Amino acid sequence: MSSSPGPLVTADRAQTARAVADELGIDLLVVTPGSDLRYLCGYNAHAMERLTALAVPRRGEPFLVVPRLEAPMVGAGPAGGLGLEVLAWDETDDPFALLAATATARLGGAPARVAVGARTWAEHALGVQRALSGAALELAGPVVDRLRMVKTAAEVTELAAAGAAIDRVHARMGEWLRVGRTEAEVGADIAAAILAEGHVGVDFTIVGSGPNGASPHHEVSDRVIGAGELVVVDIGGETATGYRSDCTRTYAVGAPPDGEVAEWYAVLQEAQRAATAAVRPGVTAEQVDAAARDVIAAAGWGEYFIHRTGHGIGLDTHEAPYIVTGNDLPLVPGMAFSVEPGIYLPGRCGARIEDIVVCTPDGVATLNEGPRDLVTLAG
Repeated sequence: MSSSPGPLVTADRAQTARAVADELGIDLLVVTPGSDLRYLCGYNAHAMERLTALAVPRRGEPFLVVPRLEAPMVGAGPAGGLGLEVLAWDETDDPFALLAATATARLGGAPARVAVGARTWAEHALGVQRALSGAALELAGPVVDRLRMVKTAAEVTELAAAGAAIDRVHARMGEWLRVGRTEAEVGADIAAAILAEGHVGVDFTIVGSGPNGASPHHEVSDRVIGAGELVVVDIGGETATGYRSDCTRTYAVGAPPDGEVAEWYAVLQEAQRAATAAVRPGVTAEQVDAAARDVIAAAGWGEYFIHRTGHGIGLDTHEAPYIVTGNDLPLVPGMAFSVEPGIYLPGRCGARIEDIVVCTPDGVATLNEGPRDLVTLAG
């Protein structure tokens, strides 16, 4: 494995995080295994009871605290090319004391405000708090989300490759989605195809047939797919660089839908088009949400659109920015997120159309292709 950071992880990310933390008055940023750690230094560490953490003090150089048995992995990966100091601790050491003492020395005094990642294990957050008992503990989101929300050109290229791979899976749906098969059988075939088409991991396979399609986060079940039913297929995975795909299409199986379904599905298509067209620099996240929601509400289906219009995507499938009422964050070029309005009729069926889009200097780029019509598959 090369120690070069490569185009996705640059040496200045931790330094930029330090500058943002300083601006916000945060003395110490502590980032444990997960997507934030991978983003800031390229280390895709395994989360476990032993502490691994990137510490970014307001003053002084960032450093990594790692178990000694895993220290060679840091040097062998992208993090090894960034020049970070690695403090390895032994099994009988207190890694929290090591982190606290080193950060205090670099700051010239104990930190007053310490930010930890939102998905830090509780035992690690509490360990940091015990070692720095005089500090107020808070979330690192205001620092790290600000960096991660705006993708570089290299990150957009990775998201586009992930989107193209998941599009190829949707293009093959007729191979698996048939009358008489169970959702679980279809889901297993889809999961295999996600790997075959270029992902290294499967994040989710939602196959919601008939009434199960009215549950947006239904996964799969032993329900047998019937003729003429709508099936919501929402799928995504992880690429080798950690970037994610997420795309939803809705299918009719064995027979076209009835007239009422065709009517409200056309409303859903218009809502998805309107929200995508609304994306441009300076427009707020909630204005994009409203562009979709207003179309659906005006047609009389508003009560059946029960979730936000979208979520950011990158090293996590769900990350900032969130495209939802109340989020007045202005969009800037490089922000990548889903546009996925849905209509869900309890006990009957549902439908959703989802693409990943990127805000560009002059508007929007869509990273998914394929038909957004209600495709009828042969039974």
